[in-house]
Amino acid sequence: MSDAYGKDHKAQAEEWFKTFRDDLCAALEACENDVKSRPGDVVVGPGRFEQTEWQRDDPEGGGGVMSVLRGRVFEKAGVNVSTVKGEFSDEFRDKIPGADVDPRFWASGVSVVIHPCSPLVPAAHMNTRMIVTSQGWFGGGGDLTPVVAIDEDTADFHAAYKGACDKHDGAYYPKFKKWCDEYFYLPHRDEARGVGGIFYDNHNTGDWENDFAFTQDVGRAFLGAYPMLARRHMDETWTDEQRQAQLVKRGRYVEFNLLYDRGTTFGLKTGGNTEAILMSLPPEVKWP
Repeated sequence: MSDAYGKDHKAQAEEWFKTFRDDLCAALEACENDVKSRPGDVVVGPGRFEQTEWQRDDPEGGGGVMSVLRGRVFEKAGVNVSTVKGEFSDEFRDKIPGADVDPRFWASGVSVVIHPCSPLVPAAHMNTRMIVTSQGWFGGGGDLTPVVAIDEDTADFHAAYKGACDKHDGAYYPKFKKWCDEYFYLPHRDEARGVGGIFYDNHNTGDWENDFAFTQDVGRAFLGAYPMLARRHMDETWTDEQRQAQLVKRGRYVEFNLLYDRGTTFGLKTGGNTEAILMSLPPEVKWP
């Protein structure tokens, strides 16, 4: 595997993903604390994350922690971390950079999917990861999926990511925004999954410290933007029609994650925990 991404680099990245998990879970639980309760709330008190550890079948293959909250603001919010290693199967080696030279891999990351109770609060996804084969790189990003797009929310979310990108390279935001728009797209429906954000992969400029700093800033941008958007709308009243529209929109989310999502494929092809991988799916959904 790549010498450029050594043990110290791996340890730093793994620790950061855990720290980010803790910080984001705390921010989402704070929303749960502050929302106004409504008559008929399924969850009476503030929701809290429940953590479940898992290990790969190979004792030396690592594992992760699945953190899931079911609450008054967030119908289902998952913030998972994992660090795994092993060998890619023959059928998967030619799909991963560097795996054709050496099938061994190491991967660590955090994966976030949030499905809110209110159709006025946008659903969101975010992840960052570090992968090492005979090469090494970072990847990740974040995107927003509202039921009905609100210009102010979209602008604030994108501004957070533009700020994170511009700290490192003025070319990053337009490049990674375009990549996100093209990636989070459902060709069978000829529509975007949401209002976008950024997406990047195979990111290795040759400066590990800067690439790692950028990946951290991607996480911080989401941490600063998304809880703010949730608080902006979590106390607003919604209608049954809006709820039904939300359930249909979630169907689009399911279609993308099962048909096109790289993370889903990577997790299943490398022997990851099925429940953690499919944590991204919403708890309730419908198709018209």
